[in-house]
Amino acid sequence: MKKLLLAIVIIAPAVFGVNMNAQGRYGADSAECVKYLSYYKEYGKQKDYESSIPAWRKAYELCPPASMQTMLVDGAVLVRRLISANGKNAEYQAALIDTLMTLHQQRAENFPKYAVTARNNMAIDVSNFFKGNAERQFEEYEKIVEANQSKSKASVLLFDLAAAVELFKDGKIPADEVLKVYERNSQYFDGVIAADNTDEDKENNSKTRADFEGCFATSGVASCENLISLFGPKYEADPDNLDLATSIVRMMNIAEDCTNNSLYLNAATTMYRLNPSAAAAHALFKLNAAGGNVDDALRYAEEAISSPESDIATDASYSLELAVFCLSNKMSAKAYEAAQFAATNDASLAGKAYMIIANVWASATCGDNEIEKRAPYWVAVDYLIKAKAADESLAEEANRLIAQYSKYYPQTADAFMYDVTDGNSYTVSCSGMRATTTVRTQK
Repeated sequence: MKKLLLAIVIIAPAVFGVNMNAQGRYGADSAECVKYLSYYKEYGKQKDYESSIPAWRKAYELCPPASMQTMLVDGAVLVRRLISANGKNAEYQAALIDTLMTLHQQRAENFPKYAVTARNNMAIDVSNFFKGNAERQFEEYEKIVEANQSKSKASVLLFDLAAAVELFKDGKIPADEVLKVYERNSQYFDGVIAADNTDEDKENNSKTRADFEGCFATSGVASCENLISLFGPKYEADPDNLDLATSIVRMMNIAEDCTNNSLYLNAATTMYRLNPSAAAAHALFKLNAAGGNVDDALRYAEEAISSPESDIATDASYSLELAVFCLSNKMSAKAYEAAQFAATNDASLAGKAYMIIANVWASATCGDNEIEKRAPYWVAVDYLIKAKAADESLAEEANRLIAQYSKYYPQTADAFMYDVTDGNSYTVSCSGMRATTTVRTQK
């Protein structure tokens, strides 16, 4: 203990660089403030947390919150330890959690440069320590998101919406409040993703964005009936409001079977008229596709994909939709091309894209002899195998189609007549497509 005290006495002036008799930053009793700051830090270095915690408490009592940021950061770490250690004492644990929230707030208030980080860290603690209390979570998340805006962590934007959805399901907030949270946080997500510096950030935040959209889609708020009821009167009152039209189109795209109605048509038309963007062209593609207007649907889809404002992930998503549309309208070459683009540019869409390509090959009419006519089924099965490897949720459907297409393999005798054998490499070329596959015959 003597060695520890001596070490603290020696390092304190060097570490904190203060006049031990000075007042101001370190409070009325600056010497005692600095002493206890030294104590808790030295104990912490030795991992003697039982001694570090009371020393930190004394420092926190004596020192102004603005005296040293690390006192607040270290305090949060120590208080979390106490919270975990006092799980059986609910009253004491609740008081500790309140202290933890206060530390984050004091850091944000007294150290503005680190306010965003402090509030984002606070959100994580809100998630961990207010489980089962959606009202408190939503209250805290809302304050954090309103303060941090597009500098909020992607996870915080998701947590905020999830809390709102839970309150809606419990009948504690109306649907339009959830919609406001969704729309505002969607815009902040755009800023978060635009600011990503690394590929890892982009990937992680894109996954969180997908979870965010999924949370809204399954919330019960995003039903077509709800959206029409909520936004119909607003659109009628302000039909030239681009922001409103954009919100309507965005949310109706998420809702199930909600793009074939007059509100969606009117909002999409407003978007395209006032701001002919990729999103507006995409909306009109969906409208024309639903209405069977093939030429117009193709034109708007290609315009959306070629727009310089849409990123590669969005282009891949649009391309997958185009591939589905082309396949259903017997435009095999276009379906194949669009699906290949989607698979190449977004791994999360590869499984669905491969399923489309498999169906394109299975429907292809090739050659004149029994081998050339049946060879496309080999390629179709190759892509079905790739599809279920890329997306295990497609395995059941892929296996069903593999069993179906395998029935169309050539007979062994027919293959022998054309000098092809099981396991040999074989190149198939027809309908503007070309692929190398493996010979398979019916067993």
